[in-house]
Parts: sequence; structure tokens; C-alpha cells
Amino acid sequence: MSATTGYPIPDLSRARLAGRELAAELDLPSKLLPYDACRWRPDDTPHPTLQLDDVSAIPFLVEVAGVEEYQHRGRLRAGHGDVYVTVTPAAAGYEAYCQETLHMGAPLHLVADPVGPPIAVARACGAGETRKRLVEIARDARGMMIHPYMGIGDVWELAARLAVDSRSPVHVLGPPPPVTWIANDKASFDELVARILGRDALVETRIARDVPGIRANLRALARRYDRVGLKRTRCASAMGNAVFASSKVQSEPEADEAVSEFLRRTEWPEGEEVLAVAWLDTDLSPSTQLWIPPIGRGAPQLDGIYEQILVGEEKVFVGSRPSTLPDSLNGVLAAHALQVGAALQELGYVGRCSFDHLVTGDPRGELQVVFTECNGRWGGTSAPMSFLDRLLPGPRPPYRAQDVVYPKLVGATLPDLLELVGDLAFDAGSGRGRFIFYNLGPLDRHGKLDVISIGEDQEDAERGLLEVLPQCLDI
Repeated sequence: MSATTGYPIPDLSRARLAGRELAAELDLPSKLLPYDACRWRPDDTPHPTLQLDDVSAIPFLVEVAGVEEYQHRGRLRAGHGDVYVTVTPAAAGYEAYCQETLHMGAPLHLVADPVGPPIAVARACGAGETRKRLVEIARDARGMMIHPYMGIGDVWELAARLAVDSRSPVHVLGPPPPVTWIANDKASFDELVARILGRDALVETRIARDVPGIRANLRALARRYDRVGLKRTRCASAMGNAVFASSKVQSEPEADEAVSEFLRRTEWPEGEEVLAVAWLDTDLSPSTQLWIPPIGRGAPQLDGIYEQILVGEEKVFVGSRPSTLPDSLNGVLAAHALQVGAALQELGYVGRCSFDHLVTGDPRGELQVVFTECNGRWGGTSAPMSFLDRLLPGPRPPYRAQDVVYPKLVGATLPDLLELVGDLAFDAGSGRGRFIFYNLGPLDRHGKLDVISIGEDQEDAERGLLEVLPQCLDI
């Protein structure tokens, strides 16, 4: 049984074989050798942990309001004795809130000078006074662990440099880059799923590397589905997607115009794969949350099944809530996720991972479950999930986690916010209150923040975020 959710662990032998076969075809063992010295293993000597939320490898996130402040989500994982680094300062009152209200310990917060874009936090860690301070910490503790948002090259390069400079082991709790990009590249991930569960476990997809091929794929799908989409392979939160009514792209001129505009907007590098997909008519997009230990250290663990809260035609993610779907459907989601997680584990994946699914048909009757993508990183569902586990030991309460935007709060501070909600702000000491706030950096300029609304039941949690909180803020 999965330790957290209670769903049975399926037979993983076929999935593990598929992972090993793909690893051999890609010559992964030799590609991973350069990272071996910094790979984390559970029996490594405990050291201070550097929590690092660097989102710089995901295209187009600069279009997200306040994204340069998302690096402070690393504080959600940081505890006493840890270090977390950002390029921007913490929001006024945030650290006091974390320590005094949420009882999250007192980690060391270093604010680094930027090196390139402000979201490139790992690069900033490798320069100037911040690098010197991290070397000192690793040397004094005789080692360090880096727990990144995502196992990108900059993180692994930072680990290797700190290890050399401190003459101490520095390990990364995350997948090496060759494995990170198998998980996070939609085309590569589709290939992995197909090997394990077959093409029926995927949205119908066609892939091309040139404009005529992309256009032909879009038109071919438009003849069979009411809506179709184009996707870049390494984007997140729908930022690299476009959706079209099939009636608008069936002719060659219309398809050519749609493709050309999409490639221009997404700054497509010629020759990179582009996916044309069937855009299924459903509002059910569950997310399965996994923790994947190193190979040989146990099976992947399913930590939760969630309903994603999506807005707009392109289904942009804004939040999540624990699944209220039928138990039989959750069981299917669990089995599929654990099988694909086991294949990723064979490839060398370690750490937090999640899968996005679509459900079509009747959730309580005849239905189809398909994968849409893998998030080989921390994210908007896993961060509040693990944050809540940290604050409230025992079973998770019903809750809804979401980013919200209140224009009237532009210029407000966290103390202002806490005053407005009063006793409804959650206090870890007493266990009272219903609202937990995080990702507060965008509040001042954009009136934007993330909220967890806890409820006595799911309906109460929903009401807290959709009705009670706006009333408190007089919106």
C-alpha cells in the first residue's frame, strides 16, 4: 500500500523494465557519470540543506506577474539550521510570520546579488559574497545538501563548485539534468508513458520539427476533434500552449497563420519539436503527487491525488484541492502514476514529481484517463501539500490552495493582511485559524499572493477561499 494515500502499489515490473530499456537506448549510465559525485543518497551524512527555488529553465514564466518573487517558496521547505537563498529580499514581516506564527524554525536567509535574470538564483549563488558564505557553511559543517526546485544544470554546477571550494561533499536532492529533461520534456515523457501503458494512456499527439509538418499535424487532428492545440515541449502552466477551434484551422491558409503566430509568440528555435494535440472537452484534470527515492531504496510513494483548479480556454493552473473524485477513479490514477514513477526511478529520477491527467466520460461510469504531462520538479500543488504536512502533523484537513489577485491590496504588506483577517489567520501554536499565506512577494506590486484555506469539510474550505476571505479583505 502507498504509505500516504492507502492505494495498493501495482505490479511495477513492466514499468521498471521499460525504464531500464529506455536508459540503455539513451546511454544514460554514461551521461550520468559526470554527476555521480554530487548525487544524493539517503545514507549520506546529514548536513545543512540549501533550499533553492530557481525557475529559470522554464520558458515564458517571465509573463507570470511577480514570478521573480516565487523563489521565496524555498522558505516553505527550510527549517532551523538550513539555508535558503534568494535574489530579492523577503516581503516585510514574512520571516517573523514564518517563525512566530507558523513555527517554521529560523533558517539562514542569504540575499544574493543577481547574475543575469533575477529568477536565475543558482547562478547568483555561485558568485560574490554569497558563494563565499556558502563555501564557509559547507566547510564548517563538512558538507551540504542542495534541495532545488528543479534539477537543472546550474544547480548541479553550483554543487560541484561548492564541493571543490569547500573540500566537502555537496549533494543534490533531485534528478541530474539528463533525467530532469526526460521528465519535463512533453515529447520524451509521452514516449516513456507509451512504453508502459500504451498510446491509449495519452492524449492523441503528433510531433513535428518543421513548419509544414506542424501545420499538417494540426489540420489532421482538426478533422477529427472539435478543438486542437499546439504545445512547446518544455513549458509550464499553459504558457507554451495555444488552443484553436478546429473550424478555424482546417484550411491550409488558416492553419499556416495559426502556426506562424504560435511559433512567433513562443520564440520557437527552428528544428525543435512542437506537439499538435487533441484538446479534449473536460474540466477534470487531476494531479498525482509522488516522492521518488533513489533506486533500491523503495518504490515511489504516492503522496496525494488532487483536482487542479484551471481557468480560461487554455486551462491555466491557479490552484488545487484534494481529490473528491470517485475512489475507483482515484485508484486508476494511483496505479498509472506509480507505474510511470517506477520507470522514472529506473532512469535515475530522485525527489518530488507530479503528473497531470485528463479524465473524459463519466467519472462514475465509463471513462478514459490519459496523461498530459509530467512536472519533474516542485510546483503549485506539491508546495502547499508538503507545507501543510509540515504545519499540521497527521492526516491533511480538507483545504483549497490557490493564488489570488486582489487589486485593492496593491501596496499592502503582510502585517496589513494579517490585521484584515484577524483570528482567521492560522496559528501553529494554537492550531486555530483557517488561512495560511505564502508566496507573498508579489503582494506589494500586484496584489497577488497564495492562500491555503482549511475547512471542516471540503465545502467549507472552498467557501473560505471564495467567500470568507474576500469578505475579510472587503473586496
